[in-house]
Amino acid sequence: MPKDVQELERPRQLTLRKPDPTDGAAIWELVRACKPLDENSMYCNLVQAEHFRDTCVVALLDDQIVGWISGHMIPNEDALFVWQVAVGPDARGLGLARKMLTHLVERDECADAQRLNTTITRDNDASWALFRSFARQQGGRLTDDPHYTRHDHFDGRHATEHMVTITLPRHADQARAA
Repeated sequence: MPKDVQELERPRQLTLRKPDPTDGAAIWELVRACKPLDENSMYCNLVQAEHFRDTCVVALLDDQIVGWISGHMIPNEDALFVWQVAVGPDARGLGLARKMLTHLVERDECADAQRLNTTITRDNDASWALFRSFARQQGGRLTDDPHYTRHDHFDGRHATEHMVTITLPRHADQARAA
């Protein structure tokens, strides 16, 4: 190729979608690469991708899974619980985690959610920053309380998980208007 002709890089294509069971192995590998997330079994990720697909998100950059959110609607409550948020090294710095959260709460399957819950240990600065940013973006209020404690629930083997609650005012207003 002549020196004065530059090869243009093709823009990378970001896709957010519901997972399917064939994504289970790639999701499992992604979670394993995203320390300090707890690794579940590959089978767990397969079940999440199938049974909870309406409240989970995979993010693909071109055809590679680079992001994952697992979650579920809490039974008999108006709350969406986010279990894990994973963003692979190739997709960090793109605001992907917040994009996935926004995509998730805007789904029809999450329309009844008036709040989002998740648990975070005190030392997980990245998760605190993400959920605070998401709360600001949504115009919601973030609160937290110790929930699963080191001694009462984890037999001293894991740091206390704080239950984070974010109000979703846009969704609450829409539910009242209906």
